[in-house]
Amino acid sequence: MAPSLLLMNPALSWTDTEATAALRFNVKPFCPPAGACYWVRRWRSPISAMIPNIHLPMRSLEVKNRTSVDDIKSLRLITAVKTPYLPDGRFDLEAYDSLIHMQIINGAEGVIVGGTTGEGHLMSWDEHIMLIGHTVNCFGTSIRVIGNTGSNSTGEAIHATEQGFAVGMHAALHINPYYGKTSLEGMVSHFEAVLSMGPTIIYNVPSRTGQDIPPSVIHTISQNPNMAGVKECMGNDRIKGYVDKGIVIWSGNDDECHDSRWAFGATGVISVASNLVPGLMHELMFQGKNPSLNSKLMPLIKWLFQEPNPIGLNTALAQLGVIRPVFRLPYVPLPRARRLEFVRIVESLGRENFIGEKAVEFLDDDDFILVGRY
Repeated sequence: MAPSLLLMNPALSWTDTEATAALRFNVKPFCPPAGACYWVRRWRSPISAMIPNIHLPMRSLEVKNRTSVDDIKSLRLITAVKTPYLPDGRFDLEAYDSLIHMQIINGAEGVIVGGTTGEGHLMSWDEHIMLIGHTVNCFGTSIRVIGNTGSNSTGEAIHATEQGFAVGMHAALHINPYYGKTSLEGMVSHFEAVLSMGPTIIYNVPSRTGQDIPPSVIHTISQNPNMAGVKECMGNDRIKGYVDKGIVIWSGNDDECHDSRWAFGATGVISVASNLVPGLMHELMFQGKNPSLNSKLMPLIKWLFQEPNPIGLNTALAQLGVIRPVFRLPYVPLPRARRLEFVRIVESLGRENFIGEKAVEFLDDDDFILVGRY
């Protein structure tokens, strides 16, 4: 009878406790009468029933691409890539693949998938994880894929990060809990809950979350071996303070990234502008100090952030003809005067410096599609 008992609960083994051994040898066989029909409940060990339902970190066999933290720390140009849409609001994967390909050939070393720029907050988690997996499967050997799996819910962040690493992302991007803000101790606990799973970049952008991640929190979690660094939007003085402590930093501000890199010690930038001019942003991050190029890019960068990102970027990519002019609400295109201004900026910088091959086009209001149900 003992072998059949083991088959019913494979968790048991012949080396278990004496109590379990007693169960093996003291159970009398049950022989129902011929032709009788009985519903027999699955037997459950009283030991296994007592195991608490706790989060267990993923095993290495469950991770598709195991990437070292040092590999992530070395990235200098990471693009927070845009997610394009079809007229019905679904992902336009053909246009998306083209955008990623143009990042690769112009020297970007990593992409953030489903970040603020990629409108991850407008995606279902199914869409989100699918897009991360798609990017890994198509481009994961050519560029590092960093999935935005952050959330203001720690439970959601844990689940999404598990899924993201399971489909192969090389690193995770995590923001501090927004709206339902927490204490500094809660912030540390939130980050520690996800850092166990793999290389992680922490993203500090108080203008969106409503709460700064102070240096005390970063210094505490930086002791974790999976902490790759910080995308910091609080300026170059903050960046220098971290760099002096040996913490890897990426500038989160395109208008400051040149000085962040060459004067304050940042490793590089996580950029919005590189969606449009990846070659020029590569030059800015790799070729040493270049205040002339930095000044040349300022009109474009300032134009991009007149309204909350990604409104300007979405408008620009549509006018360059590399995505369809489709917006998921609540985003709407920039007004006509700003769209005309972009045409002039492209002409000034040179069309050859922007992605795509079509001539820049002024789009009228009726050319845009606004999707509210997606």
